[in-house]
Amino acid sequence: MSGLLSWEKKTDAVLVVREADAISAALRDALAEAAPDERPGLERALALAEAAAAVPDAVRRAEWVRGRIAEVGFTGDVSSIAAVKALRQAEPKLSLLAAVQLQKDAVAHPA
Repeated sequence: MSGLLSWEKKTDAVLVVREADAISAALRDALAEAAPDERPGLERALALAEAAAAVPDAVRRAEWVRGRIAEVGFTGDVSSIAAVKALRQAEPKLSLLAAVQLQKDAVAHPA
């Protein structure tokens, strides 16, 4: 297999997979049919799912970057070259371009 999503090559493609919208829809359906004693828990779950859905993709990518570099022991400045190196160490299939773009998300959206 070749191309951007190849397992043999570096990749510039980074996908953010989000299921919060589908989960929110399922919770709304359940809430419509819920018994009165089930409603408070479903309402709370729906509020949490909607809050998760409202978080922008760039913020999710920034959180992912910080998590990945922390997993390889990086504790320095996320805007540094060492942070890009740590990210590529954590995710060897990332191209330099993708790592730098993800780093920019992490810098733009601090924890």
